[in-house]
Parts: sequence; C-alpha cells; structure tokens
Amino acid sequence: MKKSAWRFLWKSEDIRNKLLITLLLLVIYRFAANVPVPGIDRSVFQQAVATGGASGNLVNLLDLLSGGAVSNFSVLAMGVYPYITAQIILQLLMPIIPALEEKMKEGGQKFMEKWTMLLTIPMALLSAVGQINIFNTMFGVPILTSEGFGLPIVATVISMIAGTMLGIWIGQLISEFGIPNQGLSLIILSGVVSRIPVNLAQLIQSDGWWWLLIVILAILAVTTFAVVYVQEGQRKVPVLFPGRRVGTRMSMPVRSHIPLRVNMAGMIPLIFAQTLLSFPAILASYFIGSQAAWLSNFAQTIYDVFGGTNIWYILVFFLLVVGFTFFYTTILFEQQAYGDNLKKQGAQIPGVSRGAPTQKYLSKVQNRITLPGALFLGFVAVLPYIVTAILPIANQSMLLVSSSGLLIVVGTVRDTFNIIETELKLHGYDDHLIAR
Repeated sequence: MKKSAWRFLWKSEDIRNKLLITLLLLVIYRFAANVPVPGIDRSVFQQAVATGGASGNLVNLLDLLSGGAVSNFSVLAMGVYPYITAQIILQLLMPIIPALEEKMKEGGQKFMEKWTMLLTIPMALLSAVGQINIFNTMFGVPILTSEGFGLPIVATVISMIAGTMLGIWIGQLISEFGIPNQGLSLIILSGVVSRIPVNLAQLIQSDGWWWLLIVILAILAVTTFAVVYVQEGQRKVPVLFPGRRVGTRMSMPVRSHIPLRVNMAGMIPLIFAQTLLSFPAILASYFIGSQAAWLSNFAQTIYDVFGGTNIWYILVFFLLVVGFTFFYTTILFEQQAYGDNLKKQGAQIPGVSRGAPTQKYLSKVQNRITLPGALFLGFVAVLPYIVTAILPIANQSMLLVSSSGLLIVVGTVRDTFNIIETELKLHGYDDHLIAR
C-alpha cells in the first residue's frame, strides 16, 4: 500500500523548524494585534462599530485585512493593507508606464520589492491619517482622547505606521525563515481564523442557534468545495516546443501546454469593489444633518443606497466584482506576455501564428474562461447578503467567515499545502520514491 510522505512532516528537522518559526511569528503578530494605539478611546470606537451600516462595512473590510486588529484599534489597525495597496498600484502602473515595466523586467523581484516598500510608507501615512479622521467623524462620536493636531495625534499616527511596518517585517520573516512566500497570506489567514470563535459565540447567543449552526456549516462546506473547484479550474492550451540539437543529434519536438486559470485575480476584485462602494456612503455621512435640507436629504439617500443592505447595493456590488475580475485579470495576463515569450523560445500553438496572433488568441481564450470565474466570484461576494436575508440572523459576522475570508482561507491553505509538499520532495520524501 502506498504511504504518504506527509508522515515525515515532523521528522524532517528543517521542515519542523520552519513550521515552529512560522507558528511563533504568528503568535507574536497576534499578540501585537492587541496592543492599543495611544490616544484612541477604544470603548467608544467599538460601540460605534457595532452600529453597522456603510461605516461598519468599511471597518469589517479593514478588519479582515488587518487580521482583526481594526476592531480593537491596535497598533496593527492598518495591518499589511498599505503594502497590499502599494503592490496593486505598482501592478496597475506597469502597463501604463512602459519605463516602469522595463525596470521591472531588468530588476525583477528585488526591484518590485524595493519600490513596494518605498510606496508603502506614504500609503501607510495616508491610511493612518485617513482612518483616524474618518473614524473620528463618521460615527458621530469622537474616538480621539485629545483635540486638535498635536503631539498625541503625531504619536498615534507614528504608532500605526510602525505597527504596519512591524506586520510586514513579520510576514517577510515568515517567508524567509518559515513557510516560503506565505508570510503575508498567513498573517491575514490568522486574522480570519481568530475571528471565528467570536463570531461563533455571537451565533450561540441567538435563538435556535443549533439549527442555524448546522445550516451555516453546510453552506460553508458547499461554498468551500465550489471555491476550491473553481480556483483549481484551468484551461490547458497545447504548445509545441521545437527540438533541440544535442551533439550531432536533433531531439524531437516537445508537446506541452499553457495552464490558463479560471480565476487569476483571486480576491483582489472583492477588495476593489467593497472599498469603492463604501466611500460614497462615508462621504455622504459628512453632509447628513446639513443646514441645507436638499443636501441633507440627498446625502441620506446616498447613505441608504450604499449602506450595505439596499438591494441596489448588492446588485452594484455583484456587477463591480465581475467587472473588476475582468479588469485585473487582463492586467495580469498582459504582464505575462505569452506571445513574445513563446516566440523567443521558438514555440508555437498549433494552428496559430507566433507573436501578436498568439497573444490575441490566448487573450480570447482567457476572457472566455474568466466569465464563469467572474460570475462565481460575484455570487460568492453577495452570498452573505443573500444568506442574511433568508436566515434569521442579526448580521454577517454570525456567518463565522466572510466571503473574502473564505477565499483567503481556501487559497492560503491550498498554497501552503503545495509548498509543504514541495519541501518534502526537496528533502527526499517523495511519495513515489517511498512507495518503491
């Protein structure tokens, strides 16, 4: 009987040390996530967050990306969100600025990492000032313990920026000394998982919680299976590589394929759409109660439409997720430059000319397979609103895991398992070799 190489997971000293280092760093991060920011009245903030609405939706989004630190307004309240934003901005700028794209090709990953870190600092500054200003006014009650712009506010901003840099540093340490290339993903995953007990406790306090729990677990199981199925879905486009000359002999042409994923964008479209939809209601909240009656009424209408419970909000959210999925997939796909790369290698898709026609053909195929992936991602995005409307639960937190959180969990766990399997094979623990 074939035995799995996973039984050697704890016997390999190198892999065991990487797992222990990863666990230790995640514990340190979770500890730092509960260190409060100076100058913030956390009790007032938590009471304001409980009111929900558009403001609560934005807080929940930031809370997800920060690993649950926003709800406590800790030094890690921004989490690694500025770093993720900086990465997205650079990815969006590369097709627009050819010089930047050329620098990226020359410098590779080191160039990308350098400029991402440089861009993270101003993004963290803007995010810190923006969070403090928005949260201090959007809820109708001040969360700052002092007024004006003085040393207490400066200390609050510096603490938040330092917390973000600490989170990024911990993530880099995990990627370097722990599980490779999974630092930031595991940090966000730890935040998602850490919120499950709190959400479960809130669910248990409701009437008839036991059958609600069964229904919610069933929904999560089915959704998880569907997410894995779609995330693993790909279209294999056949490619013919030319034969190579080895000495006096010419090898035969090699047949291979290009795997085009159904969902190349991951959860980024959900972040784009939810952030974009939150800001109209936040801006409108500044004008509610204005002395001009027409302005106050208009602001109230905008707030109601984009407050997170209106049917139009759900419909627009779905359409934006679908649109952003195509948009972000197109950007990522163009960066691959399959047409030029295959032409340089002398490879060709059967029946398609090399160069630009190959890129056009692959782009057409990618758009076709992205459509079902985009529609599925849009459905997953609005699923919590549908379930909340059907089941007698107070809010989406009682669903244990949000849509974005579920995508993070599935994607991170899948990638982590693949990396561990690769590590086992590199250390000689291969299933096929062991079976022999």
